[in-house]
Amino acid sequence: MVGNTFFGNFDLASAAIWMFWLFFALLIFYLQTENMREGYPLEDDDGNTAMNQGPFPVPGDKTFDLLHGRGNLTVPSGQRGDRDNLALERTSIAAGSPYVPTGDPMKDGVGPAAWAPRNDHPELDAHGHAKIKPMSALEDFAISSGIDPRGKAVVAGDGEVIGRVIDMWIDVPEQMVRYLTVDLNPEGSGQTRLIPINFARIKNNRVVVRSIYSQHFADVPGIKSGNELTLLEEEKIMAYYGGGTMYADPAREEPRL
Repeated sequence: MVGNTFFGNFDLASAAIWMFWLFFALLIFYLQTENMREGYPLEDDDGNTAMNQGPFPVPGDKTFDLLHGRGNLTVPSGQRGDRDNLALERTSIAAGSPYVPTGDPMKDGVGPAAWAPRNDHPELDAHGHAKIKPMSALEDFAISSGIDPRGKAVVAGDGEVIGRVIDMWIDVPEQMVRYLTVDLNPEGSGQTRLIPINFARIKNNRVVVRSIYSQHFADVPGIKSGNELTLLEEEKIMAYYGGGTMYADPAREEPRL
């Protein structure tokens, strides 16, 4: 028969399983190297290239064209650099030792208040429009249920009233409130700051923010535009409130049983 003379004693089933294992190994190699386009090559605590880079090589450069005319990005060699000259010092010369802040960690953006250098432009929806906008600029949005925080006093973690809510920032595609705008002067001085909604507790007669105290609100990172919010601005604002959960009060840094 043709089949017997062509294959002879060749084990077709064995060849199939070995081809599968070869394909599977190549797939793992490809996925692992593609996963190394960000954060590689590895560095040690002093910023030098680490000696142990792992069993997989760093992939070659690949250029991605960004949407909406925002240029292109080449990785891994074109990665955004890390933040330099952080206000931190190592507690020991041993590798992996913890770092401690040397200044005001909330202003310096270190420790729990750390932020990453994200792109300084707004996050866009599928149509190229800014996702997060103030509700005062959205005619089609209104509060359908729950408590409207606008006009309510804002109470800081130390119990002090620091201003009142005058607006909300909406994630338009998700139809969710992301931030509250607080006027730091109840009489309307125009000095405003944003409060992430997940750090605010909306009560019947007030909005409570426990993570930071009254003296910290003036130093909340501001925004450049009155109707747009960039990714970098979001990162810094969230980091400031997050850092306040530990650094706003020295007592919060003490261990608890």
